[in-house]
Amino acid sequence: MGPKSAQLAEEQAYFDRAHKQRERRRAELDDVPSAAAHPGAARRLLSWMKSRKDAAREAQDAVAFGRIDDESDRALYIGHEVIADEVREILVINWKAPAAAPYYAATHADPHGLVRKRTFTCQGNLVTDFTDVVFAQLAADVAALEAVGAAAREATDAAGAVPEGTADAGTPPDQPGATDALLLATLESARTGELREIVATIQAAQYELIRAPLDQLLVIEGSPGTGKTAVALHRVSWLLFNHRDRLSAADVLVVGPHPAFTRYIRTVLPDLGDTDVVHRDIDQLAPVVPGGRAEPPETARLKGDARMAGLLSRALYARIGTPEPAERMMFDGRFVTLTGVEVAAAVDAARRAPGPYTERRRLLRSTLLDLVADRGGPVGRDRLGPVEDLVERLWPQMSAPAFLRGLLGSKARLAAAAAGELTAAEAALLHRRGADRLSREVWSAADLPLLDEAEDLLNGPPQRFRHIVVDEAQDLSPMQLRAVARRSVTGSLTVVGDLAQSTGAWARDSWDDVLRYLPARQPSTITALRYGYRVPRRVYDFAAAVLPVAAPGVAPATVVREGPADPGIHRVDADVRAARAVEVARGHAEAGHFVGIVCPPSCRAELEAALAAAGVTWSGAELAAPVNVVAPREAKGLEFDAVVVLEPEDIVAGDPQGLRMLFVALTRTTKFLDVVCVGEPLPLAVHARPRVPAARPAPDPPVDAVQLDGLAREIATVVISGVPAPLWDEVLDRAATILEDRPERGAPSGRHRRD
Repeated sequence: MGPKSAQLAEEQAYFDRAHKQRERRRAELDDVPSAAAHPGAARRLLSWMKSRKDAAREAQDAVAFGRIDDESDRALYIGHEVIADEVREILVINWKAPAAAPYYAATHADPHGLVRKRTFTCQGNLVTDFTDVVFAQLAADVAALEAVGAAAREATDAAGAVPEGTADAGTPPDQPGATDALLLATLESARTGELREIVATIQAAQYELIRAPLDQLLVIEGSPGTGKTAVALHRVSWLLFNHRDRLSAADVLVVGPHPAFTRYIRTVLPDLGDTDVVHRDIDQLAPVVPGGRAEPPETARLKGDARMAGLLSRALYARIGTPEPAERMMFDGRFVTLTGVEVAAAVDAARRAPGPYTERRRLLRSTLLDLVADRGGPVGRDRLGPVEDLVERLWPQMSAPAFLRGLLGSKARLAAAAAGELTAAEAALLHRRGADRLSREVWSAADLPLLDEAEDLLNGPPQRFRHIVVDEAQDLSPMQLRAVARRSVTGSLTVVGDLAQSTGAWARDSWDDVLRYLPARQPSTITALRYGYRVPRRVYDFAAAVLPVAAPGVAPATVVREGPADPGIHRVDADVRAARAVEVARGHAEAGHFVGIVCPPSCRAELEAALAAAGVTWSGAELAAPVNVVAPREAKGLEFDAVVVLEPEDIVAGDPQGLRMLFVALTRTTKFLDVVCVGEPLPLAVHARPRVPAARPAPDPPVDAVQLDGLAREIATVVISGVPAPLWDEVLDRAATILEDRPERGAPSGRHRRD
């Protein structure tokens, strides 16, 4: 038996011992309720037992995923839960415990007192392999790497070029020098349609964000594949464990951009033992109403404007009526009269009172009841119909949908509520003819934040949370951000996003435009994740070519994986475009890959027909099949083993920030990317000119001097952003050679081909 085989046997013996103790404890939990002194205690113990069992791993799961050895030869095993033996000796510690921190935080520069970090590979509780990081050796390796990098930089400075074979010699020393083998293995494994927990593969920079202080508004930004969503969810689990006195799972809200994303991440926290965290997509924050109404883009953007909050408030309180000079009410054949002055005073007092509209209405009602009683009116609540009628006339009771329907359906009310803050043209954009009955009203996505605002005005704040995670926050409108903000009771938030992926009507270039609408009760911190682990380098470099044009202020990520293949470019005629996309997707699915086809709305019908003709079983955004079809906007935050992007020009044309949307589409893969198109696979200039629709590729339009200058500037931007100055001439010479080699000046080399 070799040295490693002997160590594997020792580790397996330890895993078996810990597994036995874990299952012993699980069996003991079943007996807990019977030890209660009375039924109430039994119920409490049963609830406690259930929470403990929910947090426990399955019997077949490995007891640990890591081990650390410190300078005193003490070994600690790290897993998802604490495991102790009969005499309370700790066998495995929880990854969220402070003692586990060195497993994630140790680096060659600061090993945190560790000699070694060991990461296990398991099948169930069977240890099949392990990898070790010995920090003294890692420090020596990094020093040697830095020496090679310094020599390479000196050679570059002297010769004006990068010596062959040293392109990666300048790797920043804080990059995971030996990128965690388990992390890369995790990324190479197949996707399943759900975001997996990454406890065993958290890198040091990610771990620092996970354990960042609770009392702050933390922004985690990063390019596709940097792990920002997983970090945010693991941060929730860490906070729940380490702030048990202040935070329970029910105190936490996770807000996603759309239902597909919410379904995608829903298993992460339960897998970490946190089963009661509330998950909502952004549209689920509003009252439940029938959806599907189409909205012109300019109207949708206006409805997202923060000025709508003032318009709604003014419109609501404009519904309050004015009393008659004398208000006469009949009770049992006898009139009771209240003067207009005293009724108006009651209305004014209710207006000035704190609280939402409905609460102030109750105050008015109570005041009027007292006035009626003072005039000798009845006291019995079942005989006060005339007072109820007066209150309804002066301060009408409404639901949020009824109020908003009435406002949007009235030009006069909209004009009055605009109050100089909105122009007459903007108020006119908001007007629409409503359905004959409220139950038949159909609402747009842009209406939902308005309904939530109206609900708050009418009935007060909704359920509030002590910590909120907001993913893809860069796209949310001010009104959507207000919906998030009103649910925060402490101002503690984790905000996740990427400005390079900011698209739609409220695309942003600065986080300040997001933070201004969120609570300011806590300090704010913006931190970037620099390293990309999910998207292969060859795919990322292809997609990142759009960044200098789409998001000039965003630095690309440093990507640590090469990936199995270059992007495949399939240039085809329009009549076979959909069939070719299906053929490529089916090939990946038959190889066992989880496949996403990112399809613009303009191609959806032809793609669905081609899928049906080929007999391919597929699903939509629910991600329930090996092949899944998603719109570009639905693709945000998702990941697949293989991605087929259909017609990039249509993706670009379909969004005000179309190049950013294309960047999103191209970066959803962990392994393979294919682009099927009639037009350009990377249409850097398509946004500058209208596309000519045609059944077959249209001839290039005439190009004038202004257009040529624009194209030249875009090409120069790409070169300047991605290549050192000494190499500009060489890159441009190679580009000219590539263009000369293209038979029809259109078919790229390598995997780029015309089918």
